[in-house]
Amino acid sequence: MAALATGSVLIVTEADDLHGDALATTLRNQHGLSPIRLDMRDFPRENGTFRLASDGTTRSLSHVMGLDDVNAVWWRRPQPCLVPGSSERTEDHYRQAECDGFLQGTLWSIPALWVNDPGADRTATRKIVQLETAYRAGCAIPETLITNDVDEARSFIASRPGPVIYKRTGTGRGAFTETRIVTAADLHRLPTIRHSPTTFQDYVAAEYDLRVVWVDGIEWAVRIDSQSGVGWVDSRLDTSVGFTPDRLPASVSKSLSTLMGALGLTFGVIDLRVGLDGEYYFLEVNPQGQFAYLEIKTGLPIFHSLANLLVLGDGTVLDR
Repeated sequence: MAALATGSVLIVTEADDLHGDALATTLRNQHGLSPIRLDMRDFPRENGTFRLASDGTTRSLSHVMGLDDVNAVWWRRPQPCLVPGSSERTEDHYRQAECDGFLQGTLWSIPALWVNDPGADRTATRKIVQLETAYRAGCAIPETLITNDVDEARSFIASRPGPVIYKRTGTGRGAFTETRIVTAADLHRLPTIRHSPTTFQDYVAAEYDLRVVWVDGIEWAVRIDSQSGVGWVDSRLDTSVGFTPDRLPASVSKSLSTLMGALGLTFGVIDLRVGLDGEYYFLEVNPQGQFAYLEIKTGLPIFHSLANLLVLGDGTVLDR
């Protein structure tokens, strides 16, 4: 085995992230490369410095070696800095902003291949931006209302010819929240959306679901036989059903390519639902989505593809 290289790939994610572990292993096995791992919550417990001088720029974090040698970054799951609290809320906000501004600026200034660009990543996580961009890209979208107006929500639900689902609009960390069909009991709870804008959408009766891992134009599509298990509304709820590699129709691939280009994303995990009418409905794209289980279930070399992108600038896997 070739000697391990260091410092060319940076993985920014939680220390216990299994996806970060899997990519690090793949980089070692496929490219003889030992990546840098960074959990942003370690700052400011650890020291950091950015210096600009006549002979160039240097960046350093006391617990991370080789930042100035980084050629590619997987912006996997960044976190706010973990700043100790004080007795003054105003001071807490100030210190949090200063720490986040320093660490983000230090990292974002690295002239590397970013997967994904942090600005594009942040914008693309906004569900409304996704839906509008997907619509303009030619994707089929279930009719949707996102609102905190109780009367608007009640009117939308009453006007639809079939069932309506509801789901969260934000993407913050927290307990898993499933997509559910609106029931009579839910109608009595509609006033709670006043302080929590909610997504309402036509329920799509499905043949099956698809999860597509997009690696710079390469589609790793997996068919999920969701309708045979408990996840017939939300396919994330059941991993015991069948998972098989699949291919997308050319028209769907073209729309997804347009979507990802417009969002500025190199990488993303896309959820589609194939309706009983044969239409491929776009549900969402998660720039930081989960996909390790798809590789485990199907054997698709998704991590190999991502590693190739970060090291070679091309996610093609020649021996697939």
